[in-house]
Amino acid sequence: MAKTPRQGTANASRRDAQGTRLRLLDAASELFAERGYERATVRDIASRAEANQALLFRYFGSKKALFGEVMARGGHEQLRTTPAERLFEVALRGMLAGGGEGADRSLEVCLRSIGGSDEIAEALRGLGEEYAEVLATLSASETGSLRADLALSWLLGIGLMRVVVAKEPLASADPDTVCALVAGALGNLLESLPAEGATDAPMDGSTDGSTDGESGGIPE
Repeated sequence: MAKTPRQGTANASRRDAQGTRLRLLDAASELFAERGYERATVRDIASRAEANQALLFRYFGSKKALFGEVMARGGHEQLRTTPAERLFEVALRGMLAGGGEGADRSLEVCLRSIGGSDEIAEALRGLGEEYAEVLATLSASETGSLRADLALSWLLGIGLMRVVVAKEPLASADPDTVCALVAGALGNLLESLPAEGATDAPMDGSTDGSTDGESGGIPE
């Protein structure tokens, strides 16, 4: 049955609303990652999304609620869809991508928003606990939870030095190189992590993947 003009108009309005909502989410994700929660203003988010500020409040209710949706779409979605043994690498590569197309920037948002309001800090702690719980499943040790916290601390530390501090040479290092170096060391902390890490490319000039002496598989 053919649609009536009224039905066609209603469908077009819904599509427009969905498009505007997605633009606002994208803009908020970018600005929260670039500036943190406190410094990313509603006005700037709406401007980047090419939308009216009133629409932001209509679709999300508040800036805090918008922040929650950004984190849910990014970090929580990553937790739901990524196998435990791949989570560290996927999260690390998301940060190393530096906002590249399709990159998840949830951890960047965390890094730049830490120290904000108590409610935002609590939300970020909650997300960190969820990541740590998943990482803890990769160790059979009785210290598995501590190992997971150490792994998460390393992940966030790498992000802090690369993304926020922009410390060289880490800030401009090749993501494959960083992932391979980190994976080689992290396997000693989380035993169920894939042994070969994120890339097969040798990082130390060798071609057979062998390690030296007591290095524990960490490229020198």
